[in-house]
Amino acid sequence: MPGPHRGSCLCGRATYEIHGDFQSFFLCHCSRCRKDSGSAHGANLFSTEARLEWLSGQDRVKTFRLPETRHQRSFCADCGSALPDVQMEGALLVVPAGSLESEVPIRPNAHINVASRAGWDDQLETIPHIDGLPG
Repeated sequence: MPGPHRGSCLCGRATYEIHGDFQSFFLCHCSRCRKDSGSAHGANLFSTEARLEWLSGQDRVKTFRLPETRHQRSFCADCGSALPDVQMEGALLVVPAGSLESEVPIRPNAHINVASRAGWDDQLETIPHIDGLPG
């Protein structure tokens, strides 16, 4: 069993470890994931086998479920950072890739829900790359 994979929120109050493997990694472009992330897509790792262990701050973790949907996300009540979430009555662990401090062990499997992506999210690889903040 690899790992553990360590992660935290931005303020550092909520910290966790993931014990086990991720089966998939999707970049989701649906409007809900874009709103969750405030970006072009959500970037989430999924596992039906791995186990989530909160090291600190579990009491700071809040979960929002969009009524009448399966869409939900967990986040730090202090800084708002996305955090892991156990869904589908404990059958699925969803881990925001950006919350990991350890290296993400797999590459994304696919961009999903591309038909509903933002209009500005096209050919982003052609935009200049700057290693730091713009001068």
